[in-house]
Amino acid sequence: MRKMPKKSLIAILASLLLLGNPPVFSAPTENTLPDIGTTASSTLSINQEIILGDLYVRLTRAYQPLINDPLLTQYIDNLGQRLVKNADSVKTPFHFYLVNNSEINAYAFFGGNVVLHSALFRYSNNESELASVMAHEISHVTQRHLARFLEEQQRNTPFVWAGAISSILLMIANPQAGMTALGGTLAGITQNRISFTQANEQEADRIGMGILNQAGFDPHAMPMFMQNLVDRTRYSSKAPEILYTHPLPDSRLSDARNRANQYPAKSVPESQDFLFARIRILTMYSTEQRPYIEQLMKKHSHGTAKEQLAATYGRVLLLSIDKKPAEAKAALLPLLDKYPDNLWFIDAMTDIDLDQKQYASAIARLQNALKKQKNNPILQINLANVYLQAKQYSQASQLLFRYTFNNPNDPNGWKLLTEVEGKQGKRSEELAARAETMALEGRFDLAIQYLSQASARVKLGSYDQERYDARIDQLRQLQNSFNQFKK
Repeated sequence: MRKMPKKSLIAILASLLLLGNPPVFSAPTENTLPDIGTTASSTLSINQEIILGDLYVRLTRAYQPLINDPLLTQYIDNLGQRLVKNADSVKTPFHFYLVNNSEINAYAFFGGNVVLHSALFRYSNNESELASVMAHEISHVTQRHLARFLEEQQRNTPFVWAGAISSILLMIANPQAGMTALGGTLAGITQNRISFTQANEQEADRIGMGILNQAGFDPHAMPMFMQNLVDRTRYSSKAPEILYTHPLPDSRLSDARNRANQYPAKSVPESQDFLFARIRILTMYSTEQRPYIEQLMKKHSHGTAKEQLAATYGRVLLLSIDKKPAEAKAALLPLLDKYPDNLWFIDAMTDIDLDQKQYASAIARLQNALKKQKNNPILQINLANVYLQAKQYSQASQLLFRYTFNNPNDPNGWKLLTEVEGKQGKRSEELAARAETMALEGRFDLAIQYLSQASARVKLGSYDQERYDARIDQLRQLQNSFNQFKK
């Protein structure tokens, strides 16, 4: 039997938890939860879980390699929300994040925050398999597994509650110290933790499979993905990370197969967006796998029409990465002519235009696209970036002020606005935008420092000073709400 690595202690706690989106309640379905799924309120209230989740996300932005790619962010959010709409007992909003990590894993944290490792796109054979992982995590949330685990430990071992929360937060800021602290906190309760985890995994499989089916995906994809994981362990000296955080004994796999067989056979059409997303991740965020990428594109080029389209898109991305914009443009133009509203193609052509400094062409294309897809965040952030590169700072600034107002949690908008305001010599606005980036990363002291500097630079009693000072007060209140978990 393999010895469980220390890092999995943290991941187990993280994987034991989630919440959800404001629900529209309907008649009970096969996913309706037993009463046990909505307990744990004596340990943490829903509002406390949301606060903890918010802090976790901010610190994750600071210390984990999140992929803040607008296209990929929109894809996983659309897929995740499709699943959430078919889940029951959803109590909070869901948020989905991608981490650039070659280890297969997924986990969730307080407040409905679900994290997917980019490696899932390589090892999921289709969208239903990827959705099965997400549905499993969503089920951890709706069942409040982590909160229930902590409540159980608080009853049996009261010191675990405070120690586990403190260790989790410490781990985010200082992984080695946090892991050591958590290891000590959990010492002596290992068997109880393992038993609780295995029961949760089977419960999440059961609920998740129902969500998968109701959302229009293939329920058989769940045991198929599990079998892929098992097969990988046979040819590797190291088990996939996901098997440490999500135990997969034979009984669990057999149970998943039996449950899948209770659903009618379902033929799910191939997802073009999944193929595009997988190609994009592999080409832009996994360049060390170049031989595999080229092999996959070669296979796709002889596959279905959707796979052939994905293969061509992948070649365009590789040509752009290889600094061959003319060849990339020649390959992309026929696709863009045929699919002028396709966001994947518009985004790729924008990058090519930027490489060739053809700003007017990019601006015209993006403005025309926005007439058809008003307020689309992918088009807006692309256009703001083109304005910046074209030195049209006033237009960029106007667009980014609107964008950051509507999308305050997107680091891309604040980072672009920081650069745009700096280029115009607007030091106070540059500092204010930089402060928002720091706040999104949980660096509240630094954010408040930047806003204080911005406030000192503007006219006393002016609207801008009132705005900066009001934001300082908001951040201090937010910081105080987080500090209750650090004591």
